[in-house]
Amino acid sequence: MGASGGTDIRERTGAHAEIEALRGATMLAGAPERLGARWDGLGVNFAVFSEAAERLELCLFDDEGREVRRLDMPEVSGGVWHGYVPGLAPGQRYGYRAHGPYDPARGLRFNPNKLLLDPYARALSGQLVLDDAIFGYTCGDPAGDLSFDPRDSAPFVPKSLVCAPPMPAQTARPVIAWPDTLIYEAHVKGLTRQWQEVEAPLRGTYEALGHPAVVDHLVKLGVTAVELLPLQAFVDEPFLTRRGLSNYWGYNTIAFFAPEPRYCGPAGAEGLRQAIARLHEAGIEVLLDVVYNHTGEGNQFGPTLCFRGLDNAAYYRLQTRRPRAYLDYSGCGNTLDLAHPFVLRLAMDSLRHWVEAYGVDGFRFDLAPLLARESGDFDAGSAFLDALRQDPVLAGVKLIAEPWDLGPAGYRLGAFPPPFAEWNDRFRDDVRRFWRGDAQAAPDLAARLLGSAEIFDRAGRRPWAGVNLLTAHDGFTLADLVAYTQPRNEANGEDNRDGHKSNHSDNCGVEGPSDDPAVRERRARRRRNLLATLFLSQGTPMLLAGDEIGNAQGGNNNAYCQDNPLAWLDWPAADLALLAFVRRLAAFRRAHPVLRQGRFLHARARIDGRPDAVWQDLAGGTPRWDDPDLKSLALHVRLAAGTPPYAESDDELLIAFNAEGAERSLTLPAPPEDRTWQRVLDTARPEAPAEPATPSVTVAAESLAVFALAPVRAEAGTAGSR
Repeated sequence: MGASGGTDIRERTGAHAEIEALRGATMLAGAPERLGARWDGLGVNFAVFSEAAERLELCLFDDEGREVRRLDMPEVSGGVWHGYVPGLAPGQRYGYRAHGPYDPARGLRFNPNKLLLDPYARALSGQLVLDDAIFGYTCGDPAGDLSFDPRDSAPFVPKSLVCAPPMPAQTARPVIAWPDTLIYEAHVKGLTRQWQEVEAPLRGTYEALGHPAVVDHLVKLGVTAVELLPLQAFVDEPFLTRRGLSNYWGYNTIAFFAPEPRYCGPAGAEGLRQAIARLHEAGIEVLLDVVYNHTGEGNQFGPTLCFRGLDNAAYYRLQTRRPRAYLDYSGCGNTLDLAHPFVLRLAMDSLRHWVEAYGVDGFRFDLAPLLARESGDFDAGSAFLDALRQDPVLAGVKLIAEPWDLGPAGYRLGAFPPPFAEWNDRFRDDVRRFWRGDAQAAPDLAARLLGSAEIFDRAGRRPWAGVNLLTAHDGFTLADLVAYTQPRNEANGEDNRDGHKSNHSDNCGVEGPSDDPAVRERRARRRRNLLATLFLSQGTPMLLAGDEIGNAQGGNNNAYCQDNPLAWLDWPAADLALLAFVRRLAAFRRAHPVLRQGRFLHARARIDGRPDAVWQDLAGGTPRWDDPDLKSLALHVRLAAGTPPYAESDDELLIAFNAEGAERSLTLPAPPEDRTWQRVLDTARPEAPAEPATPSVTVAAESLAVFALAPVRAEAGTAGSR
C-alpha cells in the first residue's frame, strides 16, 4: 500500500540517487512531542516509545525492500526516542531495531535482529511472510522462547511507510440519533467479493463499500450505520498459515493507525476515505470494530513484529510471578496494558486518527471489559473508559462495547457507563429460544422486547444502550440457524471442536439443506419471525450482512479463517422475497415511533390513564408467566409518558406472538371510538397488505402478527402501512 499524498523521494531523484541519498542520511535531535513519523515538508521527525531499550536504531529501506541505512536515535526524553532526518519524504520505508537485555524470564525480549514496525505507522508496505526468522527465539531449540535467534527478520516483515499529513475527512458526519439507528455488520471484503453489480477490479476492496449499487442497497434496506469488521492492519496467525488458511475476520491487529493493505483497490487507502464519504452523502454512518485488547504477536511463542521487541514489559500485561508469560484474558495469547500511559495514549491517538483522517463515526470495542481492567478486575471508572468519555474528538461518536472477555468475572453486560451501547447477547439467545419453542422462554422474550430494562435501566441509560442482535459474524448466519442443530466447522482444521457450542439453533426437521417444501417453508417463516422480533423490539437493532438475502455458510459457525466463497456473501443466490420483507420491516420501524422510544417502558400510566405497555394472553387475559409452556402472548405498546418528540403522538401497536404448532385466536383490546385495528404485518403472509381486523382474529401457527390503530374512516389496505 502506498503512502497517501506528498512527493515520494524516488520520484525526485531516481532509484540510484535515492539509495545514495539514504546512505548519506544523517539524524538530528528531533522532537519527542508527537509520536510516529511526521513529515514537515523538509524532512521527517521520528519518535517512538520504549522506556527499557538501551539503544534504538532507525532503519531505512529502498524501493526494493533492501536495508540501506541504519541511524542511531540520538535522543531519548521520558521514554520517547526521537530524531529528525532531513530530506526524507512520504513513501519512505522504515523500521526500528531495539537493543537491550534478552531475558524472557524477566519479561525482556529485546532482539535487534528483528525489524520492528512503528506502533504509529499510518501505512504499511508488504505482507508478513512466515519464516523462522520472524521469531525472537530459535524455533526448534529445546530451550524454547528462552533461546535467542540471530537471523535478520527484515526480508519477511512489513515495513512502515512515511505518510504526508492526512487531509481532513471529506464530508460531514450524518450524526444519526441512537433511537433511529439500524446497524449493518459487514466484512469489507466479504460484503462485495461476489457482488456482480460491482466492477470486478473493485470487488472486495475499500472502494466497493461506496459503490452506487452497495449504497443503494443499504439505503433501501434502511441502514443508518455500517459496522465494519476490523480493518486496522492485522497479520495471520502462524498456525493458520501452516494450514493454508488466513485470518479472514481480522481480529489480530498489528498496526492501529494503518488500513489493512489486503483490502486496497486501485485507489489504495484513499479508497476507504472515498467510500466513507459516499456513505456519508447517503446519510449512513461508518463504525469500526477495533481490537485494543491484544495484538497479533500472540503469546511468548509468537513472532516479534513490533511491541514485543520495542518494550515487552511496557506494552503488555505479564504474569506477576512469571513475567516470561502473558496474562491472556483475550484468548489470543497476550493482553495490551492500557493502564500504561503510553499504551493508553497509543489507543486514544489512533481512535482520534480514524475520526479525523477518515471520518469514522464510531467504534465497537472487541472484548471491552478487558480494556477496563487495571488491577485485574473490571472497573467502569478505568483510565481508558474515562479517557474515551472526556475526549473532545470522540465525544460525538458512537461507542459500542462487546461486554465480555475471557478473564475472571468477564461477563459484564449492562455494566458499562453512559454513553456506551452494548451488544446484547441475552436478546440473541432469548429470542432464539422462544421461537425454537423452549420451555420458560416467554418471560425472557418479554424483557427483551421492552429493551432489557432489567439490564440497562440505570445511571440514566436509555433503551438504545442495548444493541439487539440475532446473529453476528461470530456464529451461525440466520439461514444456518434454522437449518443446523450442530456446527459444521471441519474446514477450519480443528476437527469441529471450535465455535459456539450453545447456539439455540433448530433445523426445523432436517439437518442441513432440504428440498422438502414443508421444511423450507417452516424455515422461511422462522427467519421472518426472528427478523420481525428484532425490528419490533425496543433498543438498537443490528443486522448481520447477508441475513437479509438468506446467506448461508454451510453450517460453519466460526468462519474466522475462511477467506473464500464459504464466508463471502452469495449475492447471486439472494432470496429476493426475504429481502423485500426485511425492507418492509425497516420501513415499518421508521414509520412507528412507538418502536424507537427514548424511555424504558414499565407499564406506567400516561396522561390519559392508560399504561405504556400491557401484556396479555391471546384471549385477552393476563399471561400465566409461571407456565413453562407459555408460547403465545401479545404486547400492547404505546409511547411512554413524556417521550420527546412524540409525547402527544397516538401511535400504538399490538404485537402477537404464537410459537405454538397450531393457529390461535386473538382477542384485540377495544379500540378508542374513533379508531379501529388493522393487521399491518404478518409473518405467515409476508406480502399481504394492511387489512381491517375484527375484534377476534386468527394468528397462524409459528407466526407473528402486528396490529395498528387507524382512523375509522381510513380506507382498507392503506392505513397503518406508512
